[in-house]
Amino acid sequence: MKSLCFYFQVHQPFRLRSYRFFDMGVNHNYYDDYQNKFILRRVAERSYLPMNKLLMELIKNYGSAFKVSFSITGLALEQLRWYAPDVLKSFHDLAKTGHVEFLAETYSHSLASLRNRREFISQINKHSALVQEIFGVKPTTFRNTELIYSDDIADMVYDLGYTTILTEGAKHVLGWKSPNFLYHSAHNPKMNVLLRNYQLSDDIAFRFSEKGWSEYPLTAEKFSQWVNAMDENHEVLNLFMDYETFGEHQREDSGIFAFFKALVERILGDTEYVFRTPSEISTLHKPVAPVHVPHPISWADEERDLTAWLGNELQDEAFEKLYSVQELMMHCTDEQLLYDWNLLQSSDHFYYMCTKWFSDGMVHSYFNPYGSAYEAFINYMNIVSDFLIRVDQYQMLKSIPETENEKNTPDHKNLTYENNSSFDRLFHLSAGEVKRVLNDVDSHVIAAALKGLGRSKKEYVLRKLSIKKRNEIVNANPPSGYDEVKKARIFIAALVH
Repeated sequence: MKSLCFYFQVHQPFRLRSYRFFDMGVNHNYYDDYQNKFILRRVAERSYLPMNKLLMELIKNYGSAFKVSFSITGLALEQLRWYAPDVLKSFHDLAKTGHVEFLAETYSHSLASLRNRREFISQINKHSALVQEIFGVKPTTFRNTELIYSDDIADMVYDLGYTTILTEGAKHVLGWKSPNFLYHSAHNPKMNVLLRNYQLSDDIAFRFSEKGWSEYPLTAEKFSQWVNAMDENHEVLNLFMDYETFGEHQREDSGIFAFFKALVERILGDTEYVFRTPSEISTLHKPVAPVHVPHPISWADEERDLTAWLGNELQDEAFEKLYSVQELMMHCTDEQLLYDWNLLQSSDHFYYMCTKWFSDGMVHSYFNPYGSAYEAFINYMNIVSDFLIRVDQYQMLKSIPETENEKNTPDHKNLTYENNSSFDRLFHLSAGEVKRVLNDVDSHVIAAALKGLGRSKKEYVLRKLSIKKRNEIVNANPPSGYDEVKKARIFIAALVH
């Protein structure tokens, strides 16, 4: 029998609040709790709850003949726990049927696979543990963020014990070959690769309610005819899509729920296909050939590459800025810093900075809280700058001996603390660079940072500023405590980076 795999991606990021430059160093709350709750509840009512109800109905009607698979990101699971426990319960009920497979992926829907192996592995393990905790099943199949895949990524995933991975059936990778077979990694014949049939998947996910489409309206009968018209030698049909397709992207009044229900009936009654999960397909079918993917691909846009998240100047600068502290975060034990580190890695933040507004414009604008890519960049960079200040502060505090902390009094003479910080770099910058760094910094903060420095260093900085700024600093009355001096230097050190 031939196999048909329905796989659904469930993800909602933690959206960021409007964060100004003047919030830096003052407010460390980065998230828009109202919008996160509002959007999740909206999607829950429109999509998750009615579609889960429909899936449960189909499972009761068809038993083991009908199966589906999900990956639900750690960020989505966290929000479901907080804002939509009824949705989480409905997923749990589906899990108990034994006809639903839950896949592993990166906890924060991140791009870590492209940058840091240890972080990538850490997020996979964290996500797998959460899935096991909530649903009582340990994932055996892996799906990377946005189906991002390469031969090297497949190697990392295999080393963790996974033997099946999902990705896009990109035409520029397959050439004349069909996605409708099971393949294996080019580096490892034991690593099975399921390829998405993007044509038929996108017919449902994107074109279903498009009245200008030549095949509109799409019916279950028409879709099953397309399935039957495929090459008789094809063994697998993988239909992968966002779960929000049902009820959110394609609204209920488009007929999407009725279509899906009728399609399941048509597939089982009129075709040779049987519904199976990814792990079942890997067990029942044999790979026909290796698939060579030396450079990462994804399921996004017409190019099926990474340019939805990386490639323009805004995205690359933000990505590099965030991951500039990746090694430090590997050894961090501060729970709040680690939490923010995870949430700030979500690929959505870089997706909002995408400047490709052509055929994919509507896709990029969906759920986007920003008016422009530049607006998304500025807001994100303000938050990351504050995050980096906190990381520097954490590292500095870790490096201070306990006896030094005990001497933390206003009259303590050691106010020239500069160990392990980049504050010293300030004294190696050009006049223009110093002015740029300190231009928008409050004069009291600069005065505090200069407290306790030798005369030559103070004069070095003052000479490079405007007369107005210089007078403000000279006349300022900064706090004299060790903590205030240290915080001021940490703040300026982050700006020097």
